[in-house]
Amino acid sequence: MIRFTKMHGAGNDYVYVSCFDQPIPADPAQLARDISHRRYGVGGDGMILILPSSVGDARMRMFNNDGSESEMCGNGIRCVAKYVHDHKLAQGTTLKIETGAGVLSIELTLGDDGLVSEATVDMGAPILDAPRIPTTLAANGSVVNHSLEYRGQTLQATCVSMGNPHCVIFVESATDELVLGIGPLIENDPCFPKRTNVEFVEVINRGEVRQRTWERGSGETWACGTGASAVCVAGVLTGRTDDSILNHLVGGDLKLRWDRAGDRVFMTGGATEVFSGVWPK
Repeated sequence: MIRFTKMHGAGNDYVYVSCFDQPIPADPAQLARDISHRRYGVGGDGMILILPSSVGDARMRMFNNDGSESEMCGNGIRCVAKYVHDHKLAQGTTLKIETGAGVLSIELTLGDDGLVSEATVDMGAPILDAPRIPTTLAANGSVVNHSLEYRGQTLQATCVSMGNPHCVIFVESATDELVLGIGPLIENDPCFPKRTNVEFVEVINRGEVRQRTWERGSGETWACGTGASAVCVAGVLTGRTDDSILNHLVGGDLKLRWDRAGDRVFMTGGATEVFSGVWPK
């Protein structure tokens, strides 16, 4: 039997399995496919393992609902931090979580009940060099407002890695035709060797945007924290937005700030524990 907890950040929901007090699943990729299935499982955008770490308060491993493993999840790491604090796996309101994109620092905000209500994550420095994102759209240097054509439509792509690859496309309207139709084509385009997440973004004003996300390995998700961070960076690079923005995602709002002097992106948002249960092996 595997004990799990369902949590979400801005509607980006995962099944969380703590391996502090139970063994690591023998086949986490298959477990992710089974447990996150929205018809036959608990349901979620994937599964996240919470593990002991030798370099932080905890380590997270993120699996999409197709079983593929990703480097990091901005909404997921806030939920990991909430779980670690609220379940007393670590003390204090500043935590360090080890991820596939490095060790990230999280500042926690507590509610009147002493539980985490919100978290600010230092998402680290954006990666803009094309081979490191990775993308073959440029031999080196950044990819900003690069023209891509799909189904007769020309789109302007700006590529950013926040530990995982993102292709940000600013549009007048983030329609189903774009998100559900063209999103998977971009995800699997050979110019992205490790596939890519795709953000379709409407600019409301220089300090406010609206985002829909086609997530690598999961399809459309209600929120994507690394994607929202990439959007913050891409908005500045293309001259569309300021350094600080409010991002409206399908599942809720996130606040982003690109500290350009320190070259760090900071993301603030909520984290919610929904329910816990037991999954039969």
